[in-house]
Parts: sequence; C-alpha cells; structure tokens
Amino acid sequence: MSDIIKLLPESIANQIAAGEVVQRPAAAVKELMENSIDAGATEITLIVKDAGKGLIQVVDNGKGMSDTDARMSFERHATSKIQKSEDLFAIKTMGFRGEALASISAVAQVEMKTRTADEDIGTSIMIDGSQFKNQKNVSCNQGTSMLVKNLFFNVPARRNFLKSNPVELRHIMEEFQRLALANPDRAFNFFQNDIEVYKLKPGKLSQRIVNLFGKNYREQLVPCEELTEEISIKGYIGKADFVKKSRGEQFFFVNNRYIKSNYLNHAAVSAYEGLIPEGTFPFFVIFIEIDPKRIDVNVHPTKTEIKFDDERSIYSLIKITVKKSLGSFNITPTLDFGVDANFKFHTDRISSSSGLTTSERDYSQFKSTERDISNLKNWEQLYAGALENETIEAETKREMAAQGNPLSLTFESGINKMNENVQHEGERDQQNLFQFHLSYIVTSVKSGLMFIDQQSAHERIFYERYMKILENNSGSSQQLLFPETLNLNPSDFSLVKELEKEIKGVGFAFEYFGENAIVINGVPSLIKVDSGKEIFNGVLEDFKKNFLEYKNDNIDNLARSMATNSGIKRSKKLSVEEMKSLIDHLFACKNPNYSPNGRLIYYILGLEKIEDIFNINP
Repeated sequence: MSDIIKLLPESIANQIAAGEVVQRPAAAVKELMENSIDAGATEITLIVKDAGKGLIQVVDNGKGMSDTDARMSFERHATSKIQKSEDLFAIKTMGFRGEALASISAVAQVEMKTRTADEDIGTSIMIDGSQFKNQKNVSCNQGTSMLVKNLFFNVPARRNFLKSNPVELRHIMEEFQRLALANPDRAFNFFQNDIEVYKLKPGKLSQRIVNLFGKNYREQLVPCEELTEEISIKGYIGKADFVKKSRGEQFFFVNNRYIKSNYLNHAAVSAYEGLIPEGTFPFFVIFIEIDPKRIDVNVHPTKTEIKFDDERSIYSLIKITVKKSLGSFNITPTLDFGVDANFKFHTDRISSSSGLTTSERDYSQFKSTERDISNLKNWEQLYAGALENETIEAETKREMAAQGNPLSLTFESGINKMNENVQHEGERDQQNLFQFHLSYIVTSVKSGLMFIDQQSAHERIFYERYMKILENNSGSSQQLLFPETLNLNPSDFSLVKELEKEIKGVGFAFEYFGENAIVINGVPSLIKVDSGKEIFNGVLEDFKKNFLEYKNDNIDNLARSMATNSGIKRSKKLSVEEMKSLIDHLFACKNPNYSPNGRLIYYILGLEKIEDIFNINP
C-alpha cells in the first residue's frame, strides 16, 4: 500500500489559517490596525471601499520596517514579540502569533510600503494570494502602508458567505471603535468610499467616547475607578436613564486589549439591578490593568477571549466598583454594600487582599422632613382601604397556593357583580370583559376564562399589518407640522442607509441632514404623530437586537421592531370598546396564538380547573 499522508502546500496551509484569523473584512482591519499600534504609531488612517471587499488600506506613522523584516513579516509564525515560551505569559502587545499578514496575503492581493526613520528609501512588497510578486525600493513616508485588495478573490465560496455591504461596514466600524477607545492618546481617521466617517484627535477617554458615539453621551458618562495592589479598574459607565434594548455598547479592555466576556459583562450589568428595566443594557467602557502573568491571551485565534487565574475576584471587584460609582454620583439613593451576604463576602475578600476600603457616606440628604412625614400620613389614610385589600389578596393567594393552585385570581366587588350574568353557551360574553392589573384582558368563554396579554396581542396585530404593508409597499405617512432632527452615531447612521427603502416603506418620511443626522418629516399613519422620534430610535435598537437573536431578513426584522415599539404596553388602561376591538383584531390574525417574539398571547383557564380549585365534584 502506497503512502497517502503528505504535507500541505504552503498556499493551502495559509488559506486554512486565514479561515481562523480572517473571517471577514473587519478581521483584516483589526489585525492591520493592531500592527500599527504595536509599531508605535501616533496617527492611523483606515481607508475602505466596498465595505472592505474591494479595498482595505491602513496607513501609519510608526517606526516602519527594514527590507529584510518587511519580507519576513509575511512568513507564517514570524514575529518579533515571542522568543521563548515564557514570553507567552508576559505579552503586552496586540499581535504576537505571526499569522496575520501570512493569512491576509493568502486570500487577497497585498501591497506593503514601509520605511524606518534612519533610512532614506523605503521598501515595497507585492503578494498575490500567497504568491510573491516583487520587492523593490520606493520613496515613501516613515511608517507603513498596507494595501489589501479583492479580499477572498481566490476563495469564492468564502466571499459568497459575506453579508451585505452595510452589515460588513458595521463590523468594520465596531473594530475601529474598539481600537480607538483603547488608544485615546492616538489620532485615528476613517474613510469609507472616499467619505470621511471619523477624524479623531488625541485626547481624553471621555472626549474619545463623545466623538465616537455622539454628543448626547456627554451627559450620561460617570467616571469609574478602583485601584488595588494587583489590579486597577478605570473607565466610564452610563447612567441608568440611558440604557438601550440592544447589546453592543459594553466594552471591556484588559491591558488595553478588547475582550469578550459574558461573565464580566454580567458583573457590570448586575450592579444596575433595580435601576434599569429587565432586558435593557447600560453603556460602559471599563479598562482592567493586571499582571500579564495572571492571564492567558493565547486561547483564541482572534485573541478576543482570555483566561484569568482568579475570575471570581475580578467579577466581585467590577461589581463593587460600578456600584460605588453609581452611588458616588447619587444615581441611586442608597447603596449598602453590607446588605447582600454574598456581595459582602466578596468585598471583604478583595479588601483584605488588596487594602480596598469603603468610605462612610452621608445619607442626611435622604432623611425625611416634618413636611414629608405629614404628607406621608395623608397618603396612608387615602390608601388605607387599598392596603387592606392587598392584605386580603395576599392571604387568598397564599391559601390557594397551599392547595397547589398554579394560578390565583382576585376580583373586586364590581367585577363579581358583572360576572353574575355568566354566559353558558356560545362565544365570549361581551358584558363579561374587564382589564386585570392593567395588563391583561379577561373575558368569559364557553370553556372557562380567557386571559389575553394586551401587549403581546397588539404586537401580533401590528406585526401582521406591517408585514402586509412592507410586502405590498403600501405604507402611508402623516406629515409633521414641525420636522424633527435626529442625531445618530455613525453605526446607526449606516444602518438607516441600509434600511432606507424599508423604513420609508412603513411610512417614515425623512432626509439626510449633515453628518450622521436625519430630519423626520413624516411618520407612519398607524402611530401617534408626537411619538415618531421615539419610535424611530426604538426601531433601530430593536432591529439590532432582533438581528442578533433571530437572524431574520430585513422586512421581517423591521416589522417585528415596528410592532414592538408601536403597540400598547402593559399598565395601559383600556376602555371596554378598546378591549373589544383588540380581541376582534387579534382573532382576525393569521396566528393569534403567539407574539412575533414567541410569547404566548392568551391562555384559557378551563372550567374543570376552576372546579378543581374549589373542590367541586361533578
């Protein structure tokens, strides 16, 4: 039998490596810009065309390379940053594997121009899909210019898997934002199709955040800092009033390297517990400085995941630091680190090991005045009856729970009178229709009681309406008497451009106004005129959230987002006529059982189950 195992050709090996390192244009941007940062550049310019598919160029004023180093940089596992295995646990640079340039040049046409400060002439190298073309002397500025053309030109299957230009551009923007946040002391420029997207000057971190995400972030930033003997935490967190429905503006940096960590992310978000609604996410940019020996960055090809030697202590310290910042700036009225036993344990543990102390706080501003006490007594008298009813209701629930009842119902006396005329046959009784806890519609049907979640029901109705509008291109608009200007960050602005046809298709009328801003002239006829700006913002946030969770097409995603933001909410009081109309429209839908996001819309508490509750034997 002949031998069948052979070494892979270098070009194929490089293409396989590129599959790990360069999944999309944004990955190539990350690797090239990190090389510029490692080269000590104080100004980095990123130029992309066709969302990086046609061209990616990164120009820096770093220290450059000699002609020999320039040629060696394209070889696999060639690096200036690792000499021995111990160096893997003392890494402070961005790149170190020696795979980036070899992987990029394996799937693209690459041209490098570089020059060091002590040389008068620079070096130019051209590589086409791992095939070395030429190397020659050229006149160029100090630093390095990397030009990447036609990414994945020789791997058409990989190129076909790339998303639309706006989607790929958003990924590039995300990588640019992360590197710009991590290095506020450097200048960054970004051009897309010869249009300037960002021109960032060196400055403070707070200025960099505002310049990246918009002027409205200036009022929501809260400084966050904690120093111990072994670790330091600093950065900015956002106020609870500015949370968003979608993730994406939560940034962790460890030794100036952006990382993804659901565990640490949970630590920061849990510090907002009780301050923000469930399913919303605060803004934060948190930098962690730690001894490189205590982390391992060599666990993932893209270097966005790392391991800590004591992740639990870091979790506790992050949560404590964020909570302390929220309390220091009076964002939350009371913060007592001793209430939660587990939380106190972590605090004591870190304090004892690092000398961390918690200062005494002055709570005098929260003490009640005589006037407050007098007003409180008046309110207590007003709600005395309500408090008694709540006590009776709580006792009833406990008794029914003791009997194994999964669902307890408490009716007020007026409701009980209305239920004296219960219909025994036929469909639901129009006279027995009421709102329960301002969130559910309750009506009697032949088989028992039907509970309808009013928010989910309205979302289903609006979802099917907007789907029909988008499919038939039949959206109508109501013009605004006073047009509203909406300032967006560059990422959201590119999303609006991507969805322009669909957004206008549902009834929004808008035009572009200056840099990253639009003017809303009209809103869909199905929504209130005065809520257009709020709904537009909400639609963008929900669209990004739905895109990550459901991966649906733009039409379906936009219909979901419009339904979520246009529909009535829980705790909204409805008249009997509004409840009747809602039910009629719900059961005219194609799928009245579930909301667009998969929540159950209605539930029937069967008559047999009710009889079981009261131990009624047939």
